[in-house]
Amino acid sequence: MGIIRQPLSGGSLARLLMLGLGTASPVFAEGIDESIEKALNVGGGKINIDIRYRFEYVDQANLPEIAKADMIRARIGYLTPEFHGLKAFAEYEGNQDIFSNEYNSTWNNKTRHPVIADPQKNEVNQLWLNYSGLPQTNLKVGRQRIIFDNHRFIGNVIWRQLEQTYDAVAITNASLPDTTITAGYIWKVQDVTSRTIGMNSPIFNIAYTGLPWGKLVVHGEWLDYDNQHESFPTRTFNTLTNSTQTVGVRFDGATPITDKIKALYTAEYAWQEDYAENPKDFKVDYWLAEGGVDLWGFVFKGSFEELGSDNGQGFRTPLATLHAFQGWADKFLVTPPDGVRDVYGTFKTSLYGLDLWFVYHDFRDDTGSIRYGEEFDVQVEKKFGKHYSLLFKFADYNSSNPRAFAGNVDTQKWWLQAGISF
Repeated sequence: MGIIRQPLSGGSLARLLMLGLGTASPVFAEGIDESIEKALNVGGGKINIDIRYRFEYVDQANLPEIAKADMIRARIGYLTPEFHGLKAFAEYEGNQDIFSNEYNSTWNNKTRHPVIADPQKNEVNQLWLNYSGLPQTNLKVGRQRIIFDNHRFIGNVIWRQLEQTYDAVAITNASLPDTTITAGYIWKVQDVTSRTIGMNSPIFNIAYTGLPWGKLVVHGEWLDYDNQHESFPTRTFNTLTNSTQTVGVRFDGATPITDKIKALYTAEYAWQEDYAENPKDFKVDYWLAEGGVDLWGFVFKGSFEELGSDNGQGFRTPLATLHAFQGWADKFLVTPPDGVRDVYGTFKTSLYGLDLWFVYHDFRDDTGSIRYGEEFDVQVEKKFGKHYSLLFKFADYNSSNPRAFAGNVDTQKWWLQAGISF
C-alpha cells in the first residue's frame, strides 16, 4: 500500500546506524552519566543540553520529488538557583541540515518537494522569570512552554525540531483541595517554523482530581490573532482566520479491575465559534470518546474523535501539538471545510526493552458519509537509561477521495532518530 519511489540511500542509513551505535556504546556507564550531570550543575543552577539527530523521508503522490532531510537540533539552556522564590531560565535552540537538504522547509523555494517543517533557524526558545513565593502559587512571565492536558488545545509541538513556545504570563494555584487552576495571557507565539505571531489571548485550565474514577478538566481559550498576513516563499498565512473562542470539558481516568488489568476511558466535548476580527462566521463542536484496557502492560484502545464544521469552516486548534492527532502523516493539520471524523484503534506495549506503538485510522467527514482515507502508523523506540534514545517511526496515508479537500493524496513518511538529553 506504500508509495515509496526511492529507498533511503545507503549513506544516510549508515550515518544513522553509526550514530546509533555510538550512542549505544559504553557512554551509558552510570559513572560517566553521573560525571556529566555533576559537571552541568554550575553556580548553584543547572545547564541543560538536548541534542537530536533526525533523518526524515516524505513521499507525496501529487509532487514530483521526494523530500529527504538530515538534521541536528540542539537546545542549550541555564536554570538559575532560586533566590527568595525567584528563578530564571534561558534557552537557545537551533536546527541545522548536515547531509541531505532536499525538502520544502516553508522558508525556501523547494516547492517540488513535500514540506518538512523544520527550517534551518537559530532562536531563543525560552526566556522566563518564575516566582513561587506565594503559598501554593506559581507565577511565570516570559517565553515559556505551555501545555494543557493532552496537547489538543494548547501544546508545545515537541515532535518538530523547533519547539512551539509562548510569550506569556501564566499563574498556577493549587490552594483548593484536589484542584489546580491555571490562568494565562499569551501575547505572542513562536511556532515550529520560527515565525513569531502576535495575539491577545487569555486562556484557563481547571483540573479537579477528587473524583474516584478520574480527572475532570474545564478549559477555555480566547485566541485573538493580530491582523497580519505573512507571505513566505511557499505559502501565505492569514492569521485572523485562527481567531476563535473555545470552551471545553474533559474527563480522563483509569480503574483497576485486577492487579494486572485496568479499564481506560476518556470523554471530551468543546464548543467553538469565531472570535474578534475573524472574517468567517461559524459555530462548531468537538467530540472525543475513548475506551480501552491495559492487560498486563498490553494496551488496547478504540477511539472516536470528531472536529465539526459549519459554513465551510472546520473546528480549529492552531496552538495544539497537531502531529499527535489524526495520524502522523499530518494530513489534517488544518481541519477540512467539511470537518473530520477519525475512528482509530491503538495498540501499545513494551517488549525486550522496546516501546512499540501501532495505530490504524479511518478518516471521514463529520457526517461520516464522505470517506477521506485511512492511515497505518508504527513507532519503535529504545531508551538507554535517562539520557539516550533511538527511534523509528512510519506513517502510511492512503487517500480514498483526492477531491475531498486540498492535499488529500497518498503520503508516506518515515523517520530515524537518535537523542541525547541532560
